[in-house]
Amino acid sequence: AVKVLTTLRNHWKKTTFGVCLLSWGGHWLYGKHCDNLLRRAACQEAQAFGNQLIPSSMPLKKATVFLNPAACKGKARNLFEKNAAPILHLSGLDVTVVKTDYEGQAKKLLELMENTDLIIVAGGDGTVQEVITGLLRRADEAVFSKIPIGFIPLGKTCTLSHTLYPESTNQVQHITNATLAILKGETVPLDVLQIKGEKEQPVFAVTGLRWGSYRDAGVKVSKYWYLGPLKTKAAHFFSTFKEWPQKHQAALMYLGPTERPPEEPEEKPSRPPLYVRLYRRIRLYWASPPKEIPQEVTPEDWEELKLSTIELSIATRNRQLDLMRAEDFMDICVEAETVSKGQFVNRGSQKMRDPHMCPEGSQCIQASRCILQLPEGTEGSFGIDNEEYEAMPVEVKLLPRKLRFFCDPRMREQMLHAAVQ
Repeated sequence: AVKVLTTLRNHWKKTTFGVCLLSWGGHWLYGKHCDNLLRRAACQEAQAFGNQLIPSSMPLKKATVFLNPAACKGKARNLFEKNAAPILHLSGLDVTVVKTDYEGQAKKLLELMENTDLIIVAGGDGTVQEVITGLLRRADEAVFSKIPIGFIPLGKTCTLSHTLYPESTNQVQHITNATLAILKGETVPLDVLQIKGEKEQPVFAVTGLRWGSYRDAGVKVSKYWYLGPLKTKAAHFFSTFKEWPQKHQAALMYLGPTERPPEEPEEKPSRPPLYVRLYRRIRLYWASPPKEIPQEVTPEDWEELKLSTIELSIATRNRQLDLMRAEDFMDICVEAETVSKGQFVNRGSQKMRDPHMCPEGSQCIQASRCILQLPEGTEGSFGIDNEEYEAMPVEVKLLPRKLRFFCDPRMREQMLHAAVQ
């Protein structure tokens, strides 16, 4: 024992390195063990759903999974197969996995998709945006938009997961929780933005649209990877070397919020027989002669605004979901252009965490529809649900409660509790 201690003391550098390596290895193995326990518990819970008896005449529920293998720097396929796929297969669902090979393929695949009971998106913000765009471009979108959608967060940016699932620092737990939420069946209605250029087909978004200097600097952060934790500040700092202050000029026309109609009953009352409908029509016709009711056409009250801003964002209320609110609207944030370079760098870091934050001193507008006109020759790009699109004049229309997404029952309960208070 004395010889061992003497040897360790004489070779203290190697000893220190060995202790650190063993500590790291032990921590890594313990983490892997905990992940396996989480997977096993989730599979046992899914097995309970799979063991439920169903009538022989009832077909299995079909689930179509759109998996983007390129998400999370190419790790998404492995993450899905290890953490989500076993749960889905044990649950008794008839699962079809569709892997996308290139950007934009999900939109085309959605046009060809046949009937399914569930749509599951396995990827990040870009995959969600592609799937809902393909879904809502269909000629029969009124029928297909009623299919509930599950979201398994596998991408680098997964904005919707903040609304649908509890926060978790463990990636395995986050993925298994999201997959189990699909089996539990609780859903929440989410708003959608329809964004349409003059010639382009519409694009649909569940988070929002950004146009401005913070977005432009944010997409360049990965270029400064070699600066480690300073890369975000570096990207924003170097972007201030361009023309300063950075102004984005446009004209904005918008309509105010709309009153939320009452919830439609899920099951429509059965239609009365033909002879009953005929009798009612004849009775109404003979009871009183038809009167011409003059229709008053009320012009829509468009507000007009000239903008000069460092950044403009148009966002849904899905991040602060209120299931009981009386009005439907999207949030338009016009940020002041009078920002110092120091403020720009600091605020840029905040916007990397919460892209649609509306800083103090900004003009905040609630609208149900808006038209953004850009001056001729405007360059740059929009960020629509973190995907890049060429900047152009667009009309943005709110489609309130358009799609239903599966969510963790605890999150839905929190939303209802907050609405009551």
